[in-house]
Amino acid sequence: MPPQQKKIIFCVAGVLSFACALGTAAAIGTRRWVTGTVLCKTGALLVNASGQELEKFIGKIHYGLFYGERVRQCGLGGRPFQFSFFPDLLTVIPASIHVSVILFCTVLMVFALVGAGFFMFNAFGSPYETLHGPVGLYLWSFIAWVAGLTSVSPSASGCCGCLIMILFSSEVKIHHLSEKIANFKEGSFTFKTHSEQFANSFWIVLVCSLVHFLNALLIRFAGFEFPFSKSKDSGTTTGAADLMY
Repeated sequence: MPPQQKKIIFCVAGVLSFACALGTAAAIGTRRWVTGTVLCKTGALLVNASGQELEKFIGKIHYGLFYGERVRQCGLGGRPFQFSFFPDLLTVIPASIHVSVILFCTVLMVFALVGAGFFMFNAFGSPYETLHGPVGLYLWSFIAWVAGLTSVSPSASGCCGCLIMILFSSEVKIHHLSEKIANFKEGSFTFKTHSEQFANSFWIVLVCSLVHFLNALLIRFAGFEFPFSKSKDSGTTTGAADLMY
């Protein structure tokens, strides 16, 4: 492939990686990971509400990784209540899973930034033109090893994205995160999740994870082999030849 086309491919991959870093950072700071409704079960049972009357006991909830808001509906009108996970809800939610989700989101963002830097370096950098001879070969070998992280980082970022999806989904669905938030500091009323769905920020992180796999395909399309794709026999033969000399 001509060098100009390689530069264009690496630039496109770098822009995509940088956009993924910005998208992940924006998703971490928003409170639109989950949106749903919660039913005031106690109030509905007291008046035996059904049909349209039941809507007076259904409030709304939405939250992210750090804070959120819910509207408490118990038949007397909605009362908004804002909450934060740290430190208020640490004793209620599965804290280890929640902190792991935040950690993997941060790692995903860092990998995206590092990947963008390596892509731009491969597009515009030419370290082999600065030095020649053995020193230049050693320098180029080291840079080639570092540039290999460009091929590895999409896979690592994709794994982080999968872990984020799995952990956060289990926290919401298996550990009933919305119900635990709705019943936080509620003495006389019991709330139950009526409906919930993942919101924009959750899907943004998923798209950012898939883009890293696309970057890996762009690297292959540029003419570079995937890591560890060479056979062991070639490496063994080369080593034997080196020992002879």
